[in-house]
Amino acid sequence: MPAARPAARVEIDAPLERVWAIMLDAAAYAEWNPFVVRAETAHPPAVGNPIVLHVRWTSGRTARSPERISAVDHPTTDTDGDTTTACLSYVYEGLPARLGLVRGVRHQRLTQRAGGPTTYDTVEEFSGPLVRLAGPDRVADGFRRHAEALKARAER
Repeated sequence: MPAARPAARVEIDAPLERVWAIMLDAAAYAEWNPFVVRAETAHPPAVGNPIVLHVRWTSGRTARSPERISAVDHPTTDTDGDTTTACLSYVYEGLPARLGLVRGVRHQRLTQRAGGPTTYDTVEEFSGPLVRLAGPDRVADGFRRHAEALKARAER
């Protein structure tokens, strides 16, 4: 079965807690996010909640992507006090997923070592017979634009 993993990564000179707060403030996405220009979900986001993402591709075309939040792992520091992590994940629930043609799970992970920058990693784990129609390359481009805008917002 075909699979794809579009991803992006960026180092952010801001505390992990600030980046996390920006990620969870879905109502403010239109102010800063060139890829996910609107996100509709209950506030605060919680596991099991639906989330509808309104994305804008580089071409200017838009799409609506129904998802369901599958993880909201709030910031946790390891026992050594050296590394803090957090994760937000959601599962694609559009018609292609319901038909078993394209499945997708997006993870957005934050990691910060004591005194260092916050690393933002995002990846979509696509699978299914029509993965190539999901446009993994354009998704990767959207993730890159999202990551750079998140960096700019958090460092402001």
